[in-house]
Amino acid sequence: MKIKIVGKELKITDALNDYVEKKLERIDKYFENAEADVTLRTEKNEQIAEIYVNANGEKYRAVTEDKDLYASIDKDIDILEGQIRKMKTKKEKMMRDGSLKMMETIDDKVSEISNEIIKTSYYEIKPITPEDAVLKLQEKPTHNFLTFINVDTGKVNVVHKLKDGMNYGLVEPED
Repeated sequence: MKIKIVGKELKITDALNDYVEKKLERIDKYFENAEADVTLRTEKNEQIAEIYVNANGEKYRAVTEDKDLYASIDKDIDILEGQIRKMKTKKEKMMRDGSLKMMETIDDKVSEISNEIIKTSYYEIKPITPEDAVLKLQEKPTHNFLTFINVDTGKVNVVHKLKDGMNYGLVEPED
């Protein structure tokens, strides 16, 4: 990675230079050819680190300020790494979706997935009463069920809307 470090109203010491290079190794692992422009400056009591990374035609930028310049550099690296991972995931998803579309047009058949888990949802289970669970479920008209820990029994229960649309069912585990 090509690194250019500039200090405005601040002398770039060997320690700062080494620290920036060491931290940019975390970014370098994502790319073969990358360039980084680092600007370090002070304004009043704030230490500002500004990092631009140009790699594979993509540009990433992070600017943070802190009372400690090293902390500001760390924050920038974390921000850049998050941006890079997000872009990488986005590209992978586009590639995967694109290849699936190509497969469908080649086959000219739409195959339906059945008997497979195609979506996983995560949520927090809180201990509440079944009556409170019904109230929470009523707050969310698009949801058909709510999983919760029954305060009285300490076991996982599910309250669900019945087909009549007015009443609710409760699912409890057997002892």
